[in-house]
Amino acid sequence: MIFTVLAQANPPQLSMPTLFWLGVITLGVIGLLGGIFITKYFNLWIQAFSTNANVSIMDLVGMSFRKVNPNIIVRSKIMAYQAGLSEKDGLTTKSLEAHYLAGGNVPNVVRALIAANRADIPLSYKRAAAIDLAGRNVLEAVQTSVNPKVIPCPDPSQGRQTIDGVARNGIQLKVKAKVTVRTNLDRLVGGATDETIIARVGEGIVNAIGSADTHLLVLEKPDSISKRVLEKGLDAGTAYEILSIDIADIDVGDNIGANLQALQAEADTRVARAKAEERRAFAVAQEQEQMAAVQENRAKVVAAEAEVPLAIAEAFRQGHLGVNEYYNLRNIQADTEMRNSIADSGNVRREATGAQQ
Repeated sequence: MIFTVLAQANPPQLSMPTLFWLGVITLGVIGLLGGIFITKYFNLWIQAFSTNANVSIMDLVGMSFRKVNPNIIVRSKIMAYQAGLSEKDGLTTKSLEAHYLAGGNVPNVVRALIAANRADIPLSYKRAAAIDLAGRNVLEAVQTSVNPKVIPCPDPSQGRQTIDGVARNGIQLKVKAKVTVRTNLDRLVGGATDETIIARVGEGIVNAIGSADTHLLVLEKPDSISKRVLEKGLDAGTAYEILSIDIADIDVGDNIGANLQALQAEADTRVARAKAEERRAFAVAQEQEQMAAVQENRAKVVAAEAEVPLAIAEAFRQGHLGVNEYYNLRNIQADTEMRNSIADSGNVRREATGAQQ
């Protein structure tokens, strides 16, 4: 038939040998394409067929056109079917392709479903795919549900080695705790992670220490801290369920109360000194004001004394003062000056005698 078609296409130009070789080449190309097809898809199809994974040749060809890696889809589906899962659990070829095209990790999701099925943990394909697309490691989440993990509190990688709290008597306590958590798959999407658990547990420990009357009570019963913290329901809104909070170590720190009292006393001393200096400056200012007032009064006295000769002269001119009265006034002034001089010399002698004694 091929030779007939070729002969009808070019009857006058091509001879029978030429047509023969063209037919051989055509069959060779078809055989080569068939061999490539068989090499690429037949092995995967045989694997899927032998395990009842229900993946047809057309599905494999369509995956290539949709730029889906058929190896990942087929092997993931075989792995799921061999573990007892089926399309009833949502593991259809289209769903796996859709998750692959959305950027999900198909083998990881299938392994998580297998692990959840083995551990009798309810987990649907849709939820597992949603967890994976949300950026969470769904396989690790399932493993943590089966085997709870321990979170150190505080996290040493953040630079803090202990959680520091102060009891009511002022003594500081340095605490290290370990929080055992199990993944809550229902709250994994949108739930808070390890950092929130560490922050909440740290806050609860600080509050528990601060409410203790003395640090001795905390040292005597460390489990009282974990009990009070667990009662607060710190795992609400997180991706975990807190199973236990264990106090790993408690160390006595500084006497914060005494240090604060010492700092307060020092601050009070500085305040008192500042107030004393203020009062001293105010007293000095008042003294200077009084000295200025004295000088001002003295100036007024001198001004008043300067007017006395003028008044005497005016009295002479108007005849209100005689010569005898003037001399009597001078004698009284001289007598007063002599008495003041004698009084001043006596005061000087008494001060000198007191200084010698």
